[in-house]
Amino acid sequence: MKNTVIKYGLYGLLTGVVIFLASIVLGKGLSYSTQELLGYASMIACLSFVFFGIKHFRDHENNGILSLGKAIIIGGLISVLVGIGVGIADYIYTTVVNPDFATEYLETTLKTMESTLSPEAYQTQKAELVKQMEDYGGSGFMALLMCFTVVLIGFVISLISGLILQRK
Repeated sequence: MKNTVIKYGLYGLLTGVVIFLASIVLGKGLSYSTQELLGYASMIACLSFVFFGIKHFRDHENNGILSLGKAIIIGGLISVLVGIGVGIADYIYTTVVNPDFATEYLETTLKTMESTLSPEAYQTQKAELVKQMEDYGGSGFMALLMCFTVVLIGFVISLISGLILQRK
């Protein structure tokens, strides 16, 4: 099990790094909403290795047998490795590559909100968003949040994969 988790976790982590680097090079002119959508798509692509890792364990290490619990454990551990990689990449991006990311994101979001909300609603939403960014906009917290998001999505993929692949 350990080798499967490490192997497929590293595959997912490396896929994340490649997609991350490609998005830096190719995604410069894209809107934040498009980048966010691509970010979630890349998380799912990286986490596809959860399914393949669980399947590998069942077929090559466990004589074709797999319980739902074992699938969730294997998938969860693979997800943690992928999440750590995504979190590190996010931290590097927001501290080294684009240290002004949080400010730029806030400005862009506020412009969008201003054009879509009434003046009263805009002021309320603006105050809330500025407060949130002050409280949670640090690079370390954002990286931790990305790691947690990946692990959470990975848990769902582990559960679905386990339900599909389980054999008794």
